[in-house]
Amino acid sequence: MIKTKKKSMMDMQKLQEKDPEFYEFLKEHDKDLLDFESDDDIDEEIDDEVAERDDEDENDDDEGADDDVLEKKKKKVEKPQTQEKKVITVEMVNNWIELVREGKKISAVYSIMRAYRTACHYGDEGQNESPEKYRIMSGTVFNKILQFVLSEIDGVLRRLLEMPASGGKKETIVQHMSTKKWKAYNHLVKSYLGNSLHVLNQMTDSEMIAFTLRRLKYSAVFLVAFPTLLRKYMKVSLHFWGTGGGALPIVSFLFIRDLCVRLGSDCMDECFKGMYKAYVMNCQFVNAAKLQHIQFLGNCVVELYGVDLSTAYQHAFVFIRQLAMILRDALSTKTKEAFRRVYEWKFMNCLELWTSAVCAYSSEPDFRPLAYPLTQIIFGVTRLVPTARYFPLRLRCVKMLNRIAASLGTFIPVSLPLLDMLEMKELNKKPTGGVGKAVDLRSTVKVSKPILKTRAFQEACVFSVMEELAEHLSQWSYSVAFFELAFIPTVRLRSFLKSTNVERFRKETKQLVREIEANSEFVNAKRATISFLPNDLAAESFLEVEKEKKVSPLSQYVVALRQRAQERQDTLAESSVTVGAHSSVFGKKKSDIDEDDDSDGDAEEGPKVFSSSWLPGGDSKTKEPKGDKKTKKKKKQQEEVAIDEDIVGDLVISSDEEEEERSPSDSSSDERETKAKPATRKQATKKRKMSSNSSKKGRFKKQQKH
Repeated sequence: MIKTKKKSMMDMQKLQEKDPEFYEFLKEHDKDLLDFESDDDIDEEIDDEVAERDDEDENDDDEGADDDVLEKKKKKVEKPQTQEKKVITVEMVNNWIELVREGKKISAVYSIMRAYRTACHYGDEGQNESPEKYRIMSGTVFNKILQFVLSEIDGVLRRLLEMPASGGKKETIVQHMSTKKWKAYNHLVKSYLGNSLHVLNQMTDSEMIAFTLRRLKYSAVFLVAFPTLLRKYMKVSLHFWGTGGGALPIVSFLFIRDLCVRLGSDCMDECFKGMYKAYVMNCQFVNAAKLQHIQFLGNCVVELYGVDLSTAYQHAFVFIRQLAMILRDALSTKTKEAFRRVYEWKFMNCLELWTSAVCAYSSEPDFRPLAYPLTQIIFGVTRLVPTARYFPLRLRCVKMLNRIAASLGTFIPVSLPLLDMLEMKELNKKPTGGVGKAVDLRSTVKVSKPILKTRAFQEACVFSVMEELAEHLSQWSYSVAFFELAFIPTVRLRSFLKSTNVERFRKETKQLVREIEANSEFVNAKRATISFLPNDLAAESFLEVEKEKKVSPLSQYVVALRQRAQERQDTLAESSVTVGAHSSVFGKKKSDIDEDDDSDGDAEEGPKVFSSSWLPGGDSKTKEPKGDKKTKKKKKQQEEVAIDEDIVGDLVISSDEEEEERSPSDSSSDERETKAKPATRKQATKKRKMSSNSSKKGRFKKQQKH
């Protein structure tokens, strides 16, 4: 019996060397024929058979021994299930890695892939009852397996499938799916991608997740053959992109973008919708610390939409139409709830996103038609509630219009809403609220009434209006019709000069009027020397040389205003909160985001990323220090207060249907009452303390006199 099995094992090894394809066919369809792993296993099986035969011979003489025979057979059947699993050692892993790199034995690839599956499922519930024959006891082994597989298995699989060493698109995989090599080894590809997805869901360290995604990006093209895995990978990467920290968001974005480039229509629509929804979910609340992260997310969405502009136009049209429907509902119903759905951070950040997209692709015929409806929506938002408390929101809208006009080279009457804001009565009164704190208009939608009366807020408003008005007029400072365009703004600025009594505002306005008049003289002097009509095509080349050199008075004045605005923002950032303190860190480690790194470079980073102190399924969540918990609790309370004030309704993004009208609530009056009660309690306690302190002082003085 021993000789027969050993001979069969030797024959199967020869078959593997001579005809590996037939050997793989047998392994796939009849694994029992190839179950010759070691002599120890054979000897154990023979001993069991010999013992069973001896028992049967003895039981033949005993008529009542049938139950014992059944128990023996039952124990034999149950023995493989309770057999102790092999512990993977470093020597075993090194031996497999060497054989895989040499490419001589396919069995080494199967062994390392089984070990990789065991590592990915380490700590899972019911893992001890799994049919796996290996188990891992060392963090070093875990680290080495994941490092090697993630860094080099992509090249190994491509060699087995006879595919290009890197790259590839959807068509390449579709062609290979009908070959014998694919049918023989596609289960290895599926095992690699499936186990990697499982370990991604188990990881908690952002550096490990980023490293894993970077390596999986090279094998993303194989997801064409597995649609279920493709959907799961898109969901996981979108989650990491929106909520990850450190370099993880940008690594996740590169993974998503690579999917769209290589797979095309199979994942384009899902990624476009998913990224927009994730952006909306992350921009519900804005402060100075989160502003940079939101800007990064918006830039990622704009960059992804540039992969396929024709498909992106269809999505952008639907989403911009939804914004228009929300605005139309507010204009028609005129309820407090409808107004708040427009005047919230989600709506404003979506307008910012589509403004950036239109400006980025203004020269493309696919996106240029979206500029007009977007401009009309922004104008509608500025006129919805024309009060001074929403001054920061209206200023953001004006900045969007200026950006669209500059990128498209189209005239937009931006001066009208700016001059309307300048003539608000709140800006012409003397500040009765004192100096006040500096107001960051970028991270504010609505200001309170006490802030409205402060000197700092009035200065920020007037200076911002002057800067945006100068920016708008400087775009047309080389136009042949500049004198006509600047006539009405000049008249209204002079009217503001007469109405205001604040010397700082008067000085700023006089300076802008002087620059406008100087620019008008500059253009009129050049216009007197031309002979063509305004509707002539030659008018487009008017002052073209001067425009390239930027020598007009307004252009030079705007440069000075930009520097002043930047200094003001830097001062605000230093005095309050460092901008981007909790946002994604880009470029901190070049190796984390460099797409052109080779496998060797990634292999060097592996030991640093997969530290032996972390294993999936273990207690990977470290306890936070008490100080961090307190700061997080305070931050959470601040965010909840801000959300209650600014965010009311949800932005419709999943369908085009309009939501039913909700009855306006009288929550504002209730809020005032609830706010008034704590204030009175505080005042009462303050009075009690003051009275008690005064009485103590009186007693102390009396004691001194005595």
